[in-house]
Amino acid sequence: MPGLIRRHLGMKIFISYLTVILVGLIVLLSASEFSVPSAFERHMAAMEDMMNTSIGGMMLNSDLFTNFRFAVNEALVIGTIASTLAALLVSLFVTRQVIAPVQAMMLASQRIAEGHYDERVKVKASGKKLEMDELDQLALSFNRMSDTLEKTESMRRQLIGDVTHELRTPLTSIKGYMEGMMDGVLEADLDTYQAVYQEADRLTRLVDDLQELSRVEAGAFTLKLKPASVSELASSLVDRLSRQFEEKGVNLLVEVPANLPPVQVDEDRINQVLLNLVGNALQYTPAGGQVKLSARMENQQVQISITDTGMGIAPEHLQHIFTRFFRADKSRSRPGGGSGIGLTIARHLVEAHGGRIWARSPGMNQGSTFSFTLPLAN
Repeated sequence: MPGLIRRHLGMKIFISYLTVILVGLIVLLSASEFSVPSAFERHMAAMEDMMNTSIGGMMLNSDLFTNFRFAVNEALVIGTIASTLAALLVSLFVTRQVIAPVQAMMLASQRIAEGHYDERVKVKASGKKLEMDELDQLALSFNRMSDTLEKTESMRRQLIGDVTHELRTPLTSIKGYMEGMMDGVLEADLDTYQAVYQEADRLTRLVDDLQELSRVEAGAFTLKLKPASVSELASSLVDRLSRQFEEKGVNLLVEVPANLPPVQVDEDRINQVLLNLVGNALQYTPAGGQVKLSARMENQQVQISITDTGMGIAPEHLQHIFTRFFRADKSRSRPGGGSGIGLTIARHLVEAHGGRIWARSPGMNQGSTFSFTLPLAN
């Protein structure tokens, strides 16, 4: 019973009203107990002369009853006034205890609305959810919301900084080449034009990736779902990337059983995910290494994995690997002009299909594995 009362605000309010009533009754009875004798004595003293001259017992009893009733009524009036004041004080105290946390959250929400995302409200010191009532749990949820808003604001600022950096890098290169040609330091030959074109192309890819990220994060796209063969998806990928693997000297191994059931996917979007993951594996795997594309059934879904023998990922970076613009090495430029948001786009596309995506790695220079799941076709 105490636990039930402690965890439910409704029970606390109900008990508080019972407490107010009980306090009022106690005060009323106490006031009556103390005031009735004195009131009765006063009225009896006033009747002393009448009792001495009374000529009829009935008249005497009637007068006694009438005066006694007056005494009791007087006591009840006094008791009612006293109990009302006591109940009022107790009610104000209880109301204050209930309203104070709500007012604290209201003030905190106003501060958050003004941009102060570090605002928090006090929660019970014990912090044990089983010992919290609805108001304490509401305060805990409020603080979690504040944490999320603060992290979101931090990510927004980081995003602005990252986008600015990513845009500035190719623009600075283009400007440098142009200034070099204008000053006569660089010759206006094919190599210079090719370098300017590559930087402009990098800038174009970044803008396209940002537009794609904006669409997938907002859910502003429609999946054209239909049954698709995983082995055919893998074959299509090999046809598109085999030449790049040969040029770099990296072995591409495909282990996709032909008897896997079809998956319900948008082929273009899943090809986009596969190209991103396998392309990243190729990018970070040195010559002589290997990238393996495999697939298998897992919990009534098809799990596709891309394993490489490349540079690997540090354990502390795995949880951030799908965050836009994340770099494990802040000082390293992106090879090949990558935008740093391909994995973020891949995560949103996989989740839009009802699957999930994750990464594993034993550590630096020990390779990594990116896996995602896809639902089976109906």
